[in-house]
Amino acid sequence: MADVEHTIGLLLGTEDDWPRAYEALLRRLGVVTGPDGRSHRAISERVTIEPFNLRYRPRHELVIDRLAYWYYHPREWLKKIALMDDVYLLNSPFTFQSMEKHAAYCAMMRLGLKVPETVLVPYKNPLDNSRYAYTAARYNQAFDLDATAAQVGYPMFMKPYDGGAWVGVSRIRNPAELHAAYDASGERLMHLQAAVEGYDVFARSLTIGPETMVMRFRPEQPMHSRYEVDHNFLSADVGDEVVTISRLVNAFFRWEFNSCESLVRGTDVHPIDYANACPDVAVTSLHYYFPWAMSALLRWTVFCVVTGRKPRLDTDTSRYFAIGDDPSLSYAEKLAGYRKLADEYFETERYEEFCARHLARVDEIVYEWVTSEEFRSLLRETVRATYPVHEHEKFLGHFGGLIEAWVRDNKRS
Repeated sequence: MADVEHTIGLLLGTEDDWPRAYEALLRRLGVVTGPDGRSHRAISERVTIEPFNLRYRPRHELVIDRLAYWYYHPREWLKKIALMDDVYLLNSPFTFQSMEKHAAYCAMMRLGLKVPETVLVPYKNPLDNSRYAYTAARYNQAFDLDATAAQVGYPMFMKPYDGGAWVGVSRIRNPAELHAAYDASGERLMHLQAAVEGYDVFARSLTIGPETMVMRFRPEQPMHSRYEVDHNFLSADVGDEVVTISRLVNAFFRWEFNSCESLVRGTDVHPIDYANACPDVAVTSLHYYFPWAMSALLRWTVFCVVTGRKPRLDTDTSRYFAIGDDPSLSYAEKLAGYRKLADEYFETERYEEFCARHLARVDEIVYEWVTSEEFRSLLRETVRATYPVHEHEKFLGHFGGLIEAWVRDNKRS
């Protein structure tokens, strides 16, 4: 039987570090023997933006999208290849057109997660639309911002309903700050969301397919120091709940490359942000955790193309809501039900068996690559492209030390 070649498209914006890493690891992986007994090779190519006929047949079997959340032309290309050609996409363009948080809050509230109290307020300034004045005069109700804020309680956060990267987010401690932030919001549609005061841990989990890494996150630090290397900052039960919530969100919305932020207070997990169309996987952010992210992305994409995993654009929300709406189930029982549905969607058991039988070399390949001159060159070039000249030596030492820590912790026997 002839070898099978699979093409994986990379739809990219400005980033170059992790794509180079992924491309290098895919080359090193080479041929994989699939469950069908045939030899499979996955290759990647960077997708270019150009006119496309709606009836053309793409050569890609899978696309990793990091661009279409803001660039509409490739977004429509993704919709076309998903609807007409069954190309596998890690994030569904139908539920993830932008980093829009509102629907995610609503869905997870109905499912019973401990989302802080949240209110959506109208635009402060009129939209640039000729029909706005008439509609607003006839239908927009006057409202008392202070009374609305009282429903939420101080302190709170004002944040864009569709925002990302902490842009436009304000911590509100009193009415004066409330009005100042609302006046500054302009034409941005904003949520008011209760703060989780006195939380113990800010956890950020990155999930790729059925794999999740939960990391201790320090948002007050500069980006190179936000992910703290700490392997025991959550109890086993709380850590498992964070993982379950992350995978639930992804399975529910058909997102397979996404990050989730949660505040942990005692034994309560409060998810506060879990819709990220372009989760951070830069080596200068993840550092110690970067090799894991590349390993997981390699395993999941190869599994999908080699096994012929089919996209499921139908979200089947009724199965989740049947659990969430059942008053006889405890919170723990609901989480267990959601985890079962998520594992079913991601074919977790089949995936783990596939990795054990056909991708057992991945950890060794990644270790050898991280300890190679090729990786050191990538790290040097990324640091030089990211930081000013006078900081190069400092950050090469900083990230080099963190990578060396990963190497020690993952040393091959």
